[in-house]
Amino acid sequence: MLVKRNFLAIKRKHMGGLLILVFISIICVAFSITGNNDFDLARREILLRRIGHEILLQSGDSTSRVLPVKKIAGNEYQISFENAFAFQPESLVNTTQRLLAKDPLASDYVVNVLNCANASVAYGYAISRNKKDDIVACKGRRQPMGCYIIDIKFKPAGIMTKNGFLLGSLAVLAFVGFIFLRSVKPRKVLPDTQHTGIFTLGSMSFDVETRKLMINGKTIDLTRTETRVLHIFALSPNEVIDRSRLQKEIWEDEGVIVGRSLDMFISKLRKKLEFDPNIKIVVIRGKGYKLEISG
Repeated sequence: MLVKRNFLAIKRKHMGGLLILVFISIICVAFSITGNNDFDLARREILLRRIGHEILLQSGDSTSRVLPVKKIAGNEYQISFENAFAFQPESLVNTTQRLLAKDPLASDYVVNVLNCANASVAYGYAISRNKKDDIVACKGRRQPMGCYIIDIKFKPAGIMTKNGFLLGSLAVLAFVGFIFLRSVKPRKVLPDTQHTGIFTLGSMSFDVETRKLMINGKTIDLTRTETRVLHIFALSPNEVIDRSRLQKEIWEDEGVIVGRSLDMFISKLRKKLEFDPNIKIVVIRGKGYKLEISG
């Protein structure tokens, strides 16, 4: 009994030391990383002005000004211009991709060209780290002379805090947490569980994690967005899924909801599901869509 009490006392002392180590580690990282995020954001605004400068040059304007870049939200910026101009969508897409590739925080973003008069969208596109998820249309159609504002919205950088210290301390926290759990919980063998990310859809097998459809030994690759859409359907087969729910769950966390994008991904999914005639995505007029699995 005495040996057991001594052991427990040592364990408590050990855990207390670990907690102190965590606290010290977070403070050290917080003070060692200073201003990196602010520096990158300042650099981003310069890149945005460079985008405006090159767009004007491409339209034949080498004299009028690019107005100060406006930050209208935490991750949204607007580039305004002194004079009207015309632009080629393909040039705008290529210019933003080339320059924003130098921004370490710009992995995914949406660009909308707004009319100054009523803020309606004259042209827009979305760029993603995964090139398969890029949404770019109407590249060959030159936009007429007009007053435009280029609105660029970046996807939030995740769990990175303003001071940048939280991400750096996660590795320390994970390591200490692992030791802590091992010290207070007995080790046990986990039962062998079946992979829960695989769905059976008719004669097809849908693997969410690897983003693949499999049928008769054939493998069909899915994009990230196609996987997210099909996953919602697979969770509720033969049930009506509201169109608004699909748009909200798939695009709202990216800061933009694009109606035509959903129709495009539904159309792509239909083609990939054609290998099994018993699986169909049907339109329920006035409501949404339904994944019908028959047979």
